[in-house]
Amino acid sequence: MTTLDLARTQFGVTTLFHFIFVPMSIGLAVFVALCQTLHYRTGREVYLRMTRFWGKFLLISMAIGVVTGIVQEFQFGMNWSLYSKYVGDIFGAPLAMEALIAFFLESTFIGLWIFGWGRLSPKLHLVTIWCVAIGTMISAYFILAANSWMQHPVGYAVNHVSHRAELKDIFAVLTNSTVLLAFPHTIFGAFATAAMLVVGICAFQLLRKRGGDVVARSMRLALPIGTVAVILTMIFGHFQGILMETQQPMKMASAEVLYNTKNGASFSIFATGSFTRFPGHLSADLRIPHALSILATASWNGKVDGIRQIQASEVTKHGPGNYTPILGVTYWTFRLMIGAATLMLLLMLAGFVFQRRKSLDRARWFQRLAIVGIFLPILANWTGWIFTEMGRQPWVVYGLLKTSAANSPNVASGDIIATLAGYILIYGVLIVIGGWLMFREIKHGPEPPPPPPAEGVLEELPLAPNPDLVLSY
Repeated sequence: MTTLDLARTQFGVTTLFHFIFVPMSIGLAVFVALCQTLHYRTGREVYLRMTRFWGKFLLISMAIGVVTGIVQEFQFGMNWSLYSKYVGDIFGAPLAMEALIAFFLESTFIGLWIFGWGRLSPKLHLVTIWCVAIGTMISAYFILAANSWMQHPVGYAVNHVSHRAELKDIFAVLTNSTVLLAFPHTIFGAFATAAMLVVGICAFQLLRKRGGDVVARSMRLALPIGTVAVILTMIFGHFQGILMETQQPMKMASAEVLYNTKNGASFSIFATGSFTRFPGHLSADLRIPHALSILATASWNGKVDGIRQIQASEVTKHGPGNYTPILGVTYWTFRLMIGAATLMLLLMLAGFVFQRRKSLDRARWFQRLAIVGIFLPILANWTGWIFTEMGRQPWVVYGLLKTSAANSPNVASGDIIATLAGYILIYGVLIVIGGWLMFREIKHGPEPPPPPPAEGVLEELPLAPNPDLVLSY
């Protein structure tokens, strides 16, 4: 492997690990805020126990997400110095906003939420968790604005004296058409991730015959949230596909391995054959007629540009070179992303059916599938990110800077291998600790309901959760 390959591998490994916890934290923050809001509005003790229980998973995911995010930022300065030098003036602006506004908002109010039980008024304490939830979404917006600029660079000008791209319009960067679709797609995907986690953990409790009112009401809240979130994620993903055909036609063509421009292009569910650059054909065992044209153009007979034609156009525009990504990667990640989302939707709908029939506690096969389903949003998030980033290759900033011209020239392969080994070791420890903490809380389950008050004694709702490790971070 070359130094560039090692740098890309390191970036991919660290990003994928980080991306386990980012959507989980965003979705859980909103879910916990909803639980606490229901407690505040109704005064029902079950919602307080729901807030406490799911809040523990939120804190674990946020703690690991912050640590892995620091490594993610470190990557740009260490392995991608030429990238930072060339576009840092633009790329750094939304990252700085994320750190100064969103990160400090989250860190401040998560501390107030953790230590404010029984010390802040119920209304003010509720405000703190909503500030955390809003902060996570603002943070996601700035990060996505930076990434969307790499997909569709706007608001800049190239200084040919300093050989750098310089920021000219921050408003154009923050309102990029790409981020306006990527943000809701990502946020609803995060809601689906959290909902699937809640459903899976509740299914584990039901499988062990430890249902209770916390599990029942958590299911009642998570199933509709998850169903709507998956559907909206798919809808915004469809609009992203239409925009992608306009901005990055090679990515859409590589998703289907469509070699020649075609009207009314079909979409293959499964294909066999070689995924080399131009094998001449790809055999599809099962196709959906016109589906690719609908995805790419929202038209039954819409024209979808082919790889050969786009390659020739890119050579004319940017000079000689291979502008085709790794087709096997783009083809299968696109299908795994769609397949994982479809399975999530089917699981949510099945849960609805059992819930309406009041037979969730007896549906053993659903409970087992729901536990496995916890990993479906991770698969969808991973494959979606891989498709988005690798489908853009050979560009790190589309049409502006190639990946081969973005890495650090003075960082040797041995340095990258050593740091990658260190990251894997650190991440291995983190995943063991995080997994152990989560599984411990899953085994413990929600707090039992408090005993009824003695006769003649007014019931008082506890204001603070029981002390445990998760509240001492």
